[in-house]
Amino acid sequence: MRAAKQFLFVLSLCLAGLLGLFGSSARAQQHGGHDFHGRDYGHFAPGERSLWHGGRWVHDWHDGRFAWWWSVDGFWYFYPEPMYPYPTYVPPAIVVQQAPPVPTGAPPAQFWYFCDNPKGYYPYVASCPTAWHEVPVTPPSAPQK
Repeated sequence: MRAAKQFLFVLSLCLAGLLGLFGSSARAQQHGGHDFHGRDYGHFAPGERSLWHGGRWVHDWHDGRFAWWWSVDGFWYFYPEPMYPYPTYVPPAIVVQQAPPVPTGAPPAQFWYFCDNPKGYYPYVASCPTAWHEVPVTPPSAPQK
């Protein structure tokens, strides 16, 4: 049963990260860092293994999600639980759609932003994996009879 859960977790991470894989690789090239997202641990070069082993577990908020993260070389890798001494599976990148900015000052906001999954309004829902919906601050008035 545990193997089936791990397989489903790995599969869901792969599907969730397909779109972000290319963007995170470009980010690593721009900053000169080692982005291991979606890479096969078994094919790491000796220097990459040393860098990966030097990472650390962080149980905190990152990218709008509270979870266990393996942090190495400025990159964060999402895991459902820590594996000791270090993870040997490298998940693909997680793509998080940032909430639209909230206007400051006058005029006041004319829209609220609602997420379908998880259901809720910004800022109570920090990130939305689907598109945010604009909802008028004041509902439309009923037609006059």
